[in-house]
Amino acid sequence: MQNLLFENLPFGEHINLLPKDGKVNYLGEVFNERECAHLLNALRESLTWKTDELFMFGKIVTTQRKIAWIGDQGCSYKYSGLQKHPQPWTRELLDIKSKVEDLTDCHFNSCLLNLYHNGNEGMGWHSDDEKELDEQAPIASLSLGGRRKFSFRHKKEKTSISFFLENGSLLMMHSPTQQYWLHSLLKTKTVVEPRINLTFRKIILNNESSQ
Repeated sequence: MQNLLFENLPFGEHINLLPKDGKVNYLGEVFNERECAHLLNALRESLTWKTDELFMFGKIVTTQRKIAWIGDQGCSYKYSGLQKHPQPWTRELLDIKSKVEDLTDCHFNSCLLNLYHNGNEGMGWHSDDEKELDEQAPIASLSLGGRRKFSFRHKKEKTSISFFLENGSLLMMHSPTQQYWLHSLLKTKTVVEPRINLTFRKIILNNESSQ
């Protein structure tokens, strides 16, 4: 088992952070500090935030972090046994989506936002491999706010790779990363500012799956 920690994270669309079985690119900071502060406040005020509910060990568990699921019409999403129905896009989210799509040359029809109030809130090991997701499409992960440690762990070999996601930075997870790797936002006792993570995705709509 190998545990790697990037102190100075290399970035660029041609640099793969994973040693095998997937592709992850760190594109660096795509929004400046002033833009991030504006967007963070606007998203907190304009969206309907709810505590996340996960179905675990036969019961529903409520998280401290809050979520907002946004998408085109018909982009419902089911994970942890519970159905999520999308809120409509806001002006700020459409502006962010447009920039992310321009930078990545990819199209997204939905976005899951997670609001972490402090370092005591994180995300356990998981893969974004729900059946509604287009497994060939990448997932674009944008960080706004506090700097947090993010990790990948290979499902079979248990190799782990960790690094810090900076304010305004963009991370791309390409196929077949979700098939072979888990990822997690690690909790910390260090005092950190609130953080919103936006993961832009492509949901397979019913009319697409029938073609």
